Amino acid sequence: MKQTRPSITNLPLSPDEERKRRMIKYSVAMGVRIVCLIVALIVGWPWAAIPLVGAIFLPYFAVVIANVGAEPHEAEAQRPGNILPVTRPPSGEHGDRREDE
Repeated sequence: MKQTRPSITNLPLSPDEERKRRMIKYSVAMGVRIVCLIVALIVGWPWAAIPLVGAIFLPYFAVVIANVGAEPHEAEAQRPGNILPVTRPPSGEHGDRREDE
């Protein structure tokens, strides 16, 4: 049975890439907040309360959503010993031939 080797894609995101993803999530949520404020200005008073409540509580949820972090399956860090295959140095009696051929 052949074992599968972990690949470089199992490593966690770089700090720059993670920061970029968090900024995108937060920016989208703040864009929705601006839309809520504009809708509250356009519609009449009884209906304006709904988008105003959204505009008030959305910053809190935006921060929470943005700081959740990476997905659990993306955050599996592998030790270099598990990623790189361990090979024996060639021995003098077999010449250039390796044992795994």
